[in-house]
Amino acid sequence: MAVVEARQLRGQAWETDPVTTRRIAYQGEPGANSHLVCKQHYPDWEAVPCASFEDVFAAVQNGDAELAMIPIDNSIAGRVADIHHFLPDSGLHIIAEHFLRIQFALMALPGSAIGDIKTVHSHVHALGQCRKIIREHGFKAVISGDTAGAAREISEANDPSQAAIAPPLAAEIYGLDILAEDVEDEDHNTTRFVVLSPELVQAEQGNGPVVTSFIFNVRNLPAALYKALGGFATNGVNMTKLESYMVGGYFTATQFLAEVDGHPNDAGLKNALEELTFFTTDVTILGVYPADPFRSR
Repeated sequence: MAVVEARQLRGQAWETDPVTTRRIAYQGEPGANSHLVCKQHYPDWEAVPCASFEDVFAAVQNGDAELAMIPIDNSIAGRVADIHHFLPDSGLHIIAEHFLRIQFALMALPGSAIGDIKTVHSHVHALGQCRKIIREHGFKAVISGDTAGAAREISEANDPSQAAIAPPLAAEIYGLDILAEDVEDEDHNTTRFVVLSPELVQAEQGNGPVVTSFIFNVRNLPAALYKALGGFATNGVNMTKLESYMVGGYFTATQFLAEVDGHPNDAGLKNALEELTFFTTDVTILGVYPADPFRSR
């Protein structure tokens, strides 16, 4: 999303400050996929790296950054568990979504060849998504905290037998050579990112496809979840996500994150949300935002 689009999404004009650069926080080191998404959709903003997801949320909550770019789902690895832990109680709201086709490269010190490589370093998920090249060359996989961080470590280690699997942007940042491109096992490897804001700013109704995200707790009644979801079916609302949470350390799943197509002011969704309240103790709208064009592919 460009800055202009962000202003329009908020439904108000953001004054351009020639001195102050707006900041968007992300988890990881420079060169990570989250950094790449920030550069793609907020090119005029300062992308602020954070060591952990908790630090990203804190940066927006305390005003160190206006927005956060957070991965929430991956087509291979599934949901990003830490995010689903922080999101419900964060007080932040989803204002946009972006899908990124994940592309990993094998990178090493300048002048290195694949035959020189003995160990390959990366985040555990990236290593799991690039098993073929690791197995083909007999590399020893070494887990790092972050894909871009692995590239930095290789640059600092100055060892031609070590390589990293990371986004191509990391090779550019840390001065590494790319030995092999597109080393991910699956060409459909895609991550969905959401943009978080301290403000709940809803997309306009009737201005293109919209996604509504919300959290609810079901009442302790027989078939409460079944009855709670029935209103979406009878009102013709398409539910694209339903995930359960543990609450308060109990193993009984009582809290759910749901996403549906449509705007809360659409007649069908409005009726469904009203019916939902009959069988729940709490319904919290996390965001009403434009659907990324990737959804229609």
